[in-house]
Amino acid sequence: MDVDARIQLFDLKSKYQFQTTPGVDKYNMPLYDVQIQPGAQSIGMYPVYQGFIAPVYINGIQVPFQTQKMQFYNIWPNIVQNLGLVGVGNNTPGPYTLKFPILPNQPPNNPPFDGLLRGHIDIEGIIATNDNIDPPIVDSVYAQTLIPSIPTTSVDSAVFITTLNAAGQNIVVADSGVFLDTNVNCGLLMTPGNAPYGNAPLPGGYTATNNIVNYFTGEAYVTFNESVPAGNNINAQCFYYQSGLPRGVLYYDNMLTLRSPPDIQYLVEIDAYLSPAAFLNTAQAIPFGYMAEYIARGAARKLLSDTGDIEQFQFYEPLFREQEMLVWKRSQRQFTATRTESIYSQGFGQGAGFNNNYGGGVSL
Repeated sequence: MDVDARIQLFDLKSKYQFQTTPGVDKYNMPLYDVQIQPGAQSIGMYPVYQGFIAPVYINGIQVPFQTQKMQFYNIWPNIVQNLGLVGVGNNTPGPYTLKFPILPNQPPNNPPFDGLLRGHIDIEGIIATNDNIDPPIVDSVYAQTLIPSIPTTSVDSAVFITTLNAAGQNIVVADSGVFLDTNVNCGLLMTPGNAPYGNAPLPGGYTATNNIVNYFTGEAYVTFNESVPAGNNINAQCFYYQSGLPRGVLYYDNMLTLRSPPDIQYLVEIDAYLSPAAFLNTAQAIPFGYMAEYIARGAARKLLSDTGDIEQFQFYEPLFREQEMLVWKRSQRQFTATRTESIYSQGFGQGAGFNNNYGGGVSL
């Protein structure tokens, strides 16, 4: 696990690709499945890649890749839709049937799938579920225990339903980033709480007509955790979008955000450095033979430091550093094999001479 942090090897440079899901704008970095070592020792979920780097291609077309939220949302602002009145209290907790007026009553049969942005759970939250399913899709029973088990800091809600109780205090309901197994376009609603595990399921359970929001139709069914006085307004906030071909990507919090949200499936391809965690299993071979001595000396270095054998550690350290430089030299040769393009070089789309793409010409 130290290798990718110490040196980024050319042999670990890879490509991550996936298909988008219509209406889904956020995609976590993938995680390795839990691995079982000999002796039945399990190795937990780890990110498959160290990180993502440009270029990014969507259906073969390069798109801008950003890591700063300010720059990304200056181009693609998340404008909160304050919908105002969507229901009225009746002295009960509910259930209440609410309608977000910016969407039709029926889901579209064909794209574009315009709708509401969805709540999201980051990879720390996925790890907390102990199940490598992203996003979490659950039945009514499992939802009661799953929602409180995910750290509040891992949940990014996108739909909010608010009102006041008899004392004038806020009652807030938000989507949880967890979805209904019988309709994955329905997000499960919850009561947001304090960190670390304050989120709570709503009373009454979860079905297609209880405590969910449909992101395509804008219909929500809510049972609050306390009574709403008669006549009190029930309001809603959300993010509305028009879907289409994504033309921008933000990488932040180990998550890729696409704008516009996709209307159909698109192929996303992005450069990445592989985390060699798949080879933590002792039954697996070291992926590249030239790294064998480097890995062995690195392991010995760890053992010596843990046992406090400083004298032997200092003896091994120059030998470990030598192997590290030899391993890095292979990647260095590859990285320096290609000249950095400039306006004076003859790369594609650059230079002069016979290149007509950039100030070039043909002598007559």
